[in-house]
Amino acid sequence: MFIGENLRPIKFRFQKMKLAQKIFLLGLLFVLPACASWFYEKPTFTLKEVAVTRLSLGEINFLFGIEVQNPNSFDLKLRRLEYRAYIEGQQMGNGRMEKEVLIAKSSSTLIQVPLQTDFKSLGSSFGFVLSGKALRYKIEGAAVIKTRLGTTTFPFSKDGEIKLKK
Repeated sequence: MFIGENLRPIKFRFQKMKLAQKIFLLGLLFVLPACASWFYEKPTFTLKEVAVTRLSLGEINFLFGIEVQNPNSFDLKLRRLEYRAYIEGQQMGNGRMEKEVLIAKSSSTLIQVPLQTDFKSLGSSFGFVLSGKALRYKIEGAAVIKTRLGTTTFPFSKDGEIKLKK
């Protein structure tokens, strides 16, 4: 009997164990980002200001100031924000922000996002917009947040009242 013959079963078991470790690590790589929300709190989104930036015969451009609150003890990166805005119950339009923004730990950051709409989309809400009175709003969408644990998409929805800045 040769010494090498006794090592073959051990070598085979070692290779099998390495394969199992690789499969486990690969599975962990896919599962960990999905469980990331267990390790940190969702950021919150609040519409703080709405300003008209351009008014023409056919369209109106708004700039929304959205406050992103990070309740965690570590920084978050907002990688993308997709949103829909409603005034007085009527959808004004939707938008997307692709710029990456750092949201510092235990603080809030005001981000400016544009929204372009036409008067047809505003419908009867146009009168409310020009009146200067407080408007009922709703903003909803999805935010792509990056942390050390991975990237996660959070849906959000917030409603309230706000006065238009002129």
